[in-house]
Amino acid sequence: MFRHVPNAITASRLLLAVVFFGMLSYYQYEVPGAPWYLNIAFLIYLIALFTDFLDGYLARKWHVEGAFGRVVDPFVDKVLVLGSFIFFAGKNFIIPQGMHGLAPHVRTISGVTPAMVVIILARELLVTSLRGSSEGSGQAFGAAFSGKLKMVFQSVTILAILVYVNYLNWLQHHYLAGRPMVYYAGGVRNFCIWATIVITVLSGLLYVQRAISLYRKGLGTGEAKVTNP
Repeated sequence: MFRHVPNAITASRLLLAVVFFGMLSYYQYEVPGAPWYLNIAFLIYLIALFTDFLDGYLARKWHVEGAFGRVVDPFVDKVLVLGSFIFFAGKNFIIPQGMHGLAPHVRTISGVTPAMVVIILARELLVTSLRGSSEGSGQAFGAAFSGKLKMVFQSVTILAILVYVNYLNWLQHHYLAGRPMVYYAGGVRNFCIWATIVITVLSGLLYVQRAISLYRKGLGTGEAKVTNP
């Protein structure tokens, strides 16, 4: 009776991702209605985080873990995280800063640059490749604590960016200890972003170390397999 409930919750998170990205794609700085888009996006991401916890909890409680959840659940997580950072580094989250020479000068509101997105994407592709290679040779390569910590930091950073961008004008016109509040909020945003980048890189290195260890163990037991790159 309850067997398909966790899978349905997982699938619903994919639909939430579609709506979430729709809100981000409609957002433009100082466009009428823009704050509502980010408010809705913030709420949807919170719901997606809750469903991410709920589907796993129910699957374990009812002992209905299956291949669908093992494949689709991390896939949706990656879509949400990577898609968010791609949008944050894109044209919807830049504002004009006057002229620089003969060309208009712009800056990102989100604080996310394309190089950061490349780092996050490279880590995910690397770990996915290592997991596929290890499990293809019969060795378990499940999620580690560092990977879960990385996901937590990424999600907190996404929510922090949404709040910062949405309330940028308010932060610029309100003061704390003689400084605009945007100064402090920008510091929090930047800390979240750089902490996420550092943890993402360290997590990737730990997975590489783990894959090397499994490979050496396979060589020692004569179970290592040669696969095409």
